[in-house]
Amino acid sequence: MKLMQTKITKALMIMLSMALIFSACKKEDEIAPAPTVSTGTALSGVPNAKVILTAAISAPGGIKSITVLKNGAAFDSKTYAGETSTTYTKEYTVENLAAGTVVNFTIQVLDNSNQSSGLTTIPVTVTAVPPTPIVEIKGNLEGNITWTADKIYKLVGFVRVGQEDVFGTTTKTGVLTIEAGTLIIGDRATKGTLVIQRGSKINANGTVDKPIVMTSERNPGEKEAGDWGGLVICGKAPNNLPDDKTNRELEGGYGAFHGGTDAADNSGSLKYLRVEYAGIPVNPNQEINSFTFGSVGNGTTIDYVQATYGLDDSFEWFGGTVNAKHLIAYRGLDDDFDVDNGFIGNIQYGVGIRGTTQADQSGSNGFEVDNDANGSSNTPFTAATFANMSIIGAKGKAETSINIQFQNGAQLRRNNKLKIYNTFITGYPNGVYIDSQRGSAKVNAEKGEIVLENIVLAGVDAWGTNGWGQGFATNPKGFAVSDVEQNAALTPILIGTQTPTAWFSALKGNKILANTSKTGLSATLWGAGTPTFTLTAGAAESLIGAALPTTLPAFFDKTDFVGAFKDTDWTKTWAEFNPQSIKYVK
Repeated sequence: MKLMQTKITKALMIMLSMALIFSACKKEDEIAPAPTVSTGTALSGVPNAKVILTAAISAPGGIKSITVLKNGAAFDSKTYAGETSTTYTKEYTVENLAAGTVVNFTIQVLDNSNQSSGLTTIPVTVTAVPPTPIVEIKGNLEGNITWTADKIYKLVGFVRVGQEDVFGTTTKTGVLTIEAGTLIIGDRATKGTLVIQRGSKINANGTVDKPIVMTSERNPGEKEAGDWGGLVICGKAPNNLPDDKTNRELEGGYGAFHGGTDAADNSGSLKYLRVEYAGIPVNPNQEINSFTFGSVGNGTTIDYVQATYGLDDSFEWFGGTVNAKHLIAYRGLDDDFDVDNGFIGNIQYGVGIRGTTQADQSGSNGFEVDNDANGSSNTPFTAATFANMSIIGAKGKAETSINIQFQNGAQLRRNNKLKIYNTFITGYPNGVYIDSQRGSAKVNAEKGEIVLENIVLAGVDAWGTNGWGQGFATNPKGFAVSDVEQNAALTPILIGTQTPTAWFSALKGNKILANTSKTGLSATLWGAGTPTFTLTAGAAESLIGAALPTTLPAFFDKTDFVGAFKDTDWTKTWAEFNPQSIKYVK
């Protein structure tokens, strides 16, 4: 009996052990639930908007990894250390796709047992960009005004910041601030024009990525030079106009008074600004330019500005002391840089590029410089200083046909005393012309009051008999002096005891080249696309190594090259050379 009980007890113990073992094996073999993914509502956004992809992850077996596909292609992946839950987030910038396009993001989770969740999709729908509201601006503005990049501003007629009465007395002032990336259009019917009156300011400071653009209101393919007026800034700096030089009206008589005695007058700041398709004739031979500066003072900042397809001059200074850097004059009709009425500012880094057909009936030049219209000795003399300029005429090669109204890379006339350093000129029928028909620019040159230093002139192979196409009987190589009309037959005119070419060539660093083969220039300067401005390494021997004089004002960077560029293209990103193709108003 006792033996039987012992056997039963042993059997029960074996059975209990087996039950315990079975129970333990069952717990070890039990599998956790598969991961799950839950998302919120579908997302949407306009191109360039940022949306946040969000998903709640649950994985009782521990998260091993998360994989995300965008339209079936790899987009994102993450690994984890066994967390049982998390919230996945990822920023996505909506691409520039057609409205209604759906971008699908598929999320799958793998747990530590290599179990996968189901495929969960987050759709992002591209929505249409709402039209930017257009705000019409008319009349006079006063006080503090701000134009923001989320609106388009349309200039109707003459829009003035500040106000002066018919006698030129300032009655109201204003400060116009324009945000980076803002678009301003000019009304074509009323020739919208923005005028900054004396005592007022414009602070139009774009950035390299978000320039401010003032342009035509018309569609691609329809835009024309002269679609609107342009930008006019009036200051209180000196000029040399007769009578009351502190209170003169800009040509055309449209109420833009300028002049004063404050050389340091501050009219604001222009940076990364483009003016396109501007310029209107107010009266015969009296125009508004793309940029018109009337007695603007050197407290004003001008840097990185572009004038494109203007109907008159790209830049014109009527007196004043303002300094500027990085100017682009692109395919304007008349002169690239027109300097008058005692302008004595400093300009560094400027490029003028011409189209083959756009030239004015008055004759088009890179520089056109006068002391005043009569060539008088009124003071201050027009004696501005320009350095590192590239004046690129329309003639890139002999077989290219150009408008017969093109004249000179630089026409220095009417008793001016301009100073030009480290400047390159090519592609014009004549390089530099010292014109003494009114006043005596020739005498100023002889006395060293017109300064030409490190000036390189380059002809065009097989153009005319001398590489310059036309010009003067006494003009063998692109430099001329005259006291009669430019195309008249001339007898030799001397500067002192020297012929013009001998005088020019004897000045420090000046060169006259047969062509551009040793300048490192790109042929794209004469093409229709975006030009390549930097010099080709190893091929620019004629433009490298010429140092600016150390005696120039501190405003000037110390450079060792001729022209506006060496190995840095300062036009990149912010400048535009094909605005005809851009649909600004959408």
